[in-house]
Amino acid sequence: MIDPETKLDAVRSIGIVGDRIAKVSAQPLEGTKVIDATGLVVSPGFIDLHQHDHSPAAYRLKALDGVTSALEMESGVPDFAKFVAVREGKALINYGATASQEAARVLAFGDTLATSVMGEAGSIDDPPSGPATNNVASDEQIARQVAFLDKGLAAGALGVGMGLEYTPGATRLEIIRLFQEAAKWHRPVFVHVRGVGALEPGSSVESVGEMIAASAVSGAPVHIVHINSSCIRFVRDCLMMIEGARARGLDVTTEAYPYGAGMTSIASALFNPGWRERRSISYDAVEIPETGERLTQARFDALHASGKAVYVLIHMNPDSIVDLAATSPLTMIASDGLSSHPRQAGTYSRVLARYVREQKSLSMMDAIRKMSLMPALRLETVTTSAHRKGRLQEGADADIVVFDPATVADKATYRAPLTPSVGMKHVLVRGTPIIRDGQVIDGVTPGKAITADPPAKP
Repeated sequence: MIDPETKLDAVRSIGIVGDRIAKVSAQPLEGTKVIDATGLVVSPGFIDLHQHDHSPAAYRLKALDGVTSALEMESGVPDFAKFVAVREGKALINYGATASQEAARVLAFGDTLATSVMGEAGSIDDPPSGPATNNVASDEQIARQVAFLDKGLAAGALGVGMGLEYTPGATRLEIIRLFQEAAKWHRPVFVHVRGVGALEPGSSVESVGEMIAASAVSGAPVHIVHINSSCIRFVRDCLMMIEGARARGLDVTTEAYPYGAGMTSIASALFNPGWRERRSISYDAVEIPETGERLTQARFDALHASGKAVYVLIHMNPDSIVDLAATSPLTMIASDGLSSHPRQAGTYSRVLARYVREQKSLSMMDAIRKMSLMPALRLETVTTSAHRKGRLQEGADADIVVFDPATVADKATYRAPLTPSVGMKHVLVRGTPIIRDGQVIDGVTPGKAITADPPAKP
């Protein structure tokens, strides 16, 4: 067993009573039910802070990838209470979310939210490019956003989720105002930064700097999502900035996923004019995942103008950049899971196969720390329940994965993104087995909402 907090890496017996770990012993234990983990690795369940698809099918794939808690923290959800209610008593794994700045802005401009393609009720697609994404908000529209976010935060949302590349009309002052509101609730901001690449204004370096500054002046912790795809070839520089901010007492964290292609809706403001120049890519870097079609300018223009949420792959990172981001001591692992991208099914097993077993660029301890303890620590300022996650210790939640280090591997590809990972032999959520001998157990629903501690507002 491996406990990343105490750095225990030893043969132990683990006793579970109810939903908690009751005993960790160097001696054999007796129980009414026994899982023989001889020759396998036992670790805390993985916590995915960036999962968009929250359908039952997605939860099965996540479980087979070792994920016991999946949270929608980047985009957030428009109705946190509904998001929780529709899953209560029905979820295979634990779940949670932030309140959505993108939804707040769309509604503040008087638009309606499109029906999500990303799972059950409560999820949000990135809105199509238009006035609600591109125009400057009035003081009244900012006030509407604040009121909307307050409703979600009062219901227990774990922070504020921001997609600034999807809402380029949001001014720096508007964003500081929303950061200040998150700080009042003592919640972090999870943010997709404003820009990508080398061109100023709007470079990766400037965009990361904007978030560090907003955190500094507001007091709200900030988590920068998928630094691999937001900083591309400037990953090392962006990580240097985050390291410097942390060394000076700011609560700034980040994450990465282990794939070279990103994915988003082709109708979104991410594809506003200038997107190719910022990323130094051509139209043929954009791919329709279902067919493998690489786009021409004419095909791109037609799809972008349609306003439909057609999700496309964007090939923009070589393996060297992906590997640098994924193995940095500063990054936790998060999938950015979408049903048309292999990262939904394969992220965590890919880390274990590629970086631990094949490259040996991460130790098993470090990999498990990135996938369990680090995300739990990110959540601890919001919910005391996170103190019981990401650990294998007496009193911790019995969210546990048991895998074969010799065979664990991702099998999902860009052509077959929903192929399950292999090697996860047993997975438990809150003490209940959900995978036994590599197979999902039907009819069990131990997943529980992860919510912010009350009282949320002083």
